[in-house]
Amino acid sequence: MPVEITWWGHATCTIEDSDIRVLTDPLFARRLAHLRRRRGAVPPPEAHRADLALVSHLHADHLHLPSLGSLAPGTRLLVPRGALRAVPGLRRLRQLRIAEVSPGDQTMVGDLVVRAVPARHDGRRLPVGPHRSPALGYVVEGEARTYFAGDTGLFDDMAKEVGPVDVALLPVGGWGPYLGEGHLDAGRAAQALARLAPRSAVPVHYGTYWPIGMDAVRPHEFHTPGDEFVRIAAQLAPSVAVHRLGHGERVRPEVAR
Repeated sequence: MPVEITWWGHATCTIEDSDIRVLTDPLFARRLAHLRRRRGAVPPPEAHRADLALVSHLHADHLHLPSLGSLAPGTRLLVPRGALRAVPGLRRLRQLRIAEVSPGDQTMVGDLVVRAVPARHDGRRLPVGPHRSPALGYVVEGEARTYFAGDTGLFDDMAKEVGPVDVALLPVGGWGPYLGEGHLDAGRAAQALARLAPRSAVPVHYGTYWPIGMDAVRPHEFHTPGDEFVRIAAQLAPSVAVHRLGHGERVRPEVAR
């Protein structure tokens, strides 16, 4: 079966490769603290099905305990090393098979190899708690090599640390009017794309959640990052096929044979 990518919104994607379903940063909430889902329906039950779930870092919009709790018993879950100490609620998810990983660690799931890679992002569980865990990306390798960046800033050794990939799932925005340090906007994501040089890319982490009561504050930061990424990527990485998906849409990207 060809590799298939579904974007459910924010950083949540399903990667189907080698008959294995991999779910990234599951977030199925209509509302999270001061954020509400402004675009796209809450993902359906199909989105909760996974053989393996990946958590890139400890921020609540990426490590969301209620969403993780909705996964089926026996689902494997990879989290950054130190997460079980920093987020005690993870220990109550006894139905999941949780493993902590660090950059360079590899995990076998069926015919897939999942490799944790570095990210440049604050790994703390904010806004409270002193414990740190490394922010991660992941490379899922089977029929294709798919890079899920999580949240990250641009860094010099990105291409070396990630390695050759066929598909890149790159964050291009955020959930508020301003992006802090350790994030990619559309322009920086296009620069990352030029460095990574995959065959295909899917922009994620934009156009889903927005602070309650701030709909009129810098609305372009909510609406435009996907289109901006497509436009700038065409200039900086013209050989990459960019697939801007709607919520719940899927694509079978071209991969090397």
